[in-house]
Formats: sequence, structure tokens, C-alpha cells
Amino acid sequence: MIYWDKEKECMPREELEKLQLRKLKESVFRVYSFVPAYRAKMDEAGVKPQDINNLADLQYLPFLTKKDFRDNYPFGLLAVPMRDVVRIQSSSGTTGKPTVAAYTKNDIENWAELMARCLTNAGATRDSVIQITWGYGLFTGGLGGHYGAEKIGAAVLPASGGNTKRQLSIMQDYGVTLLGCTPSYALVLHEELVNLGMERSEFKIKSGLFGAEPWSENMRKEIESKWEIDAYDVYGMTELVGPGVAADCAYKKGLHISEDHFIAEIIDPDTGEVLPEGSHGELVITSLNKEAFPIIRYRTRDLTRLTREVCDCGRTHTRMEKVLGRSDDMLIIRGVNVFPSMVESILLQIPGIEPQYQLVVERKNNLDRLEVQVEVSESVFSDEVRKLEELEARISRDLNSGLGIAVKVRLVEPKTIERSEGKAKRIIDNRKI
Repeated sequence: MIYWDKEKECMPREELEKLQLRKLKESVFRVYSFVPAYRAKMDEAGVKPQDINNLADLQYLPFLTKKDFRDNYPFGLLAVPMRDVVRIQSSSGTTGKPTVAAYTKNDIENWAELMARCLTNAGATRDSVIQITWGYGLFTGGLGGHYGAEKIGAAVLPASGGNTKRQLSIMQDYGVTLLGCTPSYALVLHEELVNLGMERSEFKIKSGLFGAEPWSENMRKEIESKWEIDAYDVYGMTELVGPGVAADCAYKKGLHISEDHFIAEIIDPDTGEVLPEGSHGELVITSLNKEAFPIIRYRTRDLTRLTREVCDCGRTHTRMEKVLGRSDDMLIIRGVNVFPSMVESILLQIPGIEPQYQLVVERKNNLDRLEVQVEVSESVFSDEVRKLEELEARISRDLNSGLGIAVKVRLVEPKTIERSEGKAKRIIDNRKI
């Protein structure tokens, strides 16, 4: 079994929990002392740093949510002077304000360490040639994988996204042995390989680390069968650090959370109550080493369950099941977060349409596709075809620009979208994931 840091990854539970408690106390003291927004939340909850005396006391600390990031945009949650920040990244901002991620030098080094573990789990060594096709730039995916690969000492190809034919050429010409991308794009790459008449034997790829969107065990099997590789899952998000919070090992029986860097809880998404081990619920994460943007009890909205049983690989860190659903209404389309509220805010700026719409998600040819069905008003519906086509084109253009992904728009007749007496059903997700 290959480990990146066996001493930490296989640390006895008692020793690990002592480390977690010490670091938790330090993190809570840091946010209470240096982040007014955190201090206000803790004061409101009636809890002080000195009240945290064991890991069970974590449940008394208030939750951090996406709203807190929005309300304190961009640097209201910063726990260090700006001069100590060496990098700023962010989410796509599809809900309005983007989620900002700021890093100190130590944060960057810790992130590289985390991704080195994940890549090592997926078979990476100093002899690997790693192709990163997650997006570079403000998005955390590309640079997270890149720094982790360099930490290992592997050869890195910063290919970023797009241009599938060129990606295959790079993979073939440079002898890529490990691929980092979204799982759906791995299948698109193989589809293009077949279309171009290329042979699998022309490639040296052995494994892949896939993340940034939900995917099932069936998709894993499909990727592994078509590419003849081992496919590994990686988990993370901008608020936590980026990718690297957890990843599969060779046994693929859950993603190992790096518990010397994070504490994981499962709560009831409705009540916020901490649930017993093995329960399905919402994942809550607390950081232990983040300096610039520490997070205490962040509600990820991801639904999963945890097990603390020692894995057959020997790692003692808690494992989480694959995330296949969320406790809110966010969609992840090709690695981009899409919220109905953002679609609505764009649509309501366009005259001639009704405030009735639905988001229909399909998975075709291994890629997620989003169709936005929009009701038009009676007066617009009776217009000539040319005007309807112009309206459809404008909606498509505005949505593509606002969401950052290609969206198909379909205008529908007035009163054809189902009404509800309660919460409107905005999403129809037909993906088999």
C-alpha cells in the first residue's frame, strides 16, 4: 500500500483526536479573536473559546453557511492581515456574489499536502505524468491539483479545460499516466478517442482522479471499463480549501477525510441536530489548519454518511460515502454551481416572459445538459415566429453569460408549467446518478 504520509494517515484514533482537540481550540480562538462576524455569532450562541474542552463541545458552536460568505464578501471572514494573503481564488458566483477563498503561504502548502495525499491514493508517484484538465484561474480545481502533483514530484501538464482533440493529443504524445478532470469529461474524452479512430493501446494512462460534480458507482465502472484504468473520487469545495478534503483509496470503500486538517460531522439538515455515526445526513466540516479563512462548522449541504471503521488500506481517518445529493436546490452542471434563484434573477430582467420556469437536467453523451423552459406571456406567444426566436436567443445569451455555461432555452406556452400551492418545483433532474 502506498501512502503519502503514513504516520499521519494511519494515526491511532486516540492520538488523532488529541491532535484535533488542540487544533480545534486554536481555530476557535483565532476566529473569535480576529473575525468580528464569527465573534458575533458565538456571542449570540452564548459560547466562548474557553467553553471548548472536548470534541463533543463542537456541537455548541454556531454553524457557518453560504449566506455568511455572501454577507461578509469579500474579506469579512479574513482572520489574518491582508499582507499575509498570498493568493485569492473564488467560486463562479452563480448565486450572485462569488465565494472567496484566501490563502496564506502555509495554507497553500497545506493544500498541496492534501492534494498530494489524494493523488497518491490514486496511484501518483514521482514517476507519474499528470494531466490536469480542471479549470485554471479563479476556480480552485486546476491549481489545487497542480500544486499537489508538484508536491509529489510528478511531471505536470497544466492542460486546463476544453479542446478535447488536443487533450487527447497531449495525453498520447506526453505519455500521461494519470488524468485529473470531471468524471463526465473522462467519458467525453473516450468518446472522442473512438471518433478519431485512436486505439486505447496508444495511451499510457493508468488511473484518474475525478471530481467537481456528483457521479455514481455505475459511472465509475463505465470509466474504468472504457479507459481500462482505476477511477478515484476526490472531494472538496471553495469554502473548505478547494479539492483535497477527501479522496478514495485503492479499496474505493469511501473517501478518506484528512482528519488532521478537518473535523467532519453529520447533522439532520432540517433540525441541525448532530446524528449518530452511520446516519445519512448533511456533511458539516470544521477546518483545523486554515489561517486566512478558517471555517467552523460549515454546512456543505452535501448529503452523505460517515464511518470511522479502520479501512482495509490501514488508514484510520474517517470515510465519507460518495455525495450524490444536496440538502438545498443547487445543481452542479459540468463543475459549475447553478441555482434556480440565479436563473430567476436573470429571467425577470427580460420583458415578455412570465415568472414561471423549470430547469430540466439530462445526461446525454456523458455530459450534463441544462434546458431552461420558460413560459412566455399571452401577447408574446401570439407574436410572429421571428420575434419568438429573437426572444429565445436573448434569453439563451443572457443565461449563458450569467451562469457561465451553455444552456438550451425552450419557450413554452402560457400556463403549461405546473403550478404548486406550496414550493414551486423548479428542477427536474433526469440524470441517473
